[in-house]
Amino acid sequence: MTELSPVPAGHGDPLRAAAVVLVTSRECSACRAAKPLVADVAAEFGVEAREARIEDHPELGPRMGAEIPVLVIDGVPRDFWVIDPARFRRLMAERAA
Repeated sequence: MTELSPVPAGHGDPLRAAAVVLVTSRECSACRAAKPLVADVAAEFGVEAREARIEDHPELGPRMGAEIPVLVIDGVPRDFWVIDPARFRRLMAERAA
């Protein structure tokens, strides 16, 4: 299992810190479940995936706090609440084509 490295606070636009960013919260059980899935699928496609916690990036809270976890690909939110692995793989395959 691959780990997600955090996007450091003060890093400009956290949604563009890597090809794949998972927006999470420390208190979110769905986020904990999504992290290994996102890390592993991103690794399958050879792309970097990072984690942006709303506690470290408060500007994300109003935009995404009610939908976490939020899967962001190339700066665009693509999935939320429950990350569907088949959909994620399809989006990554389309990105690679």
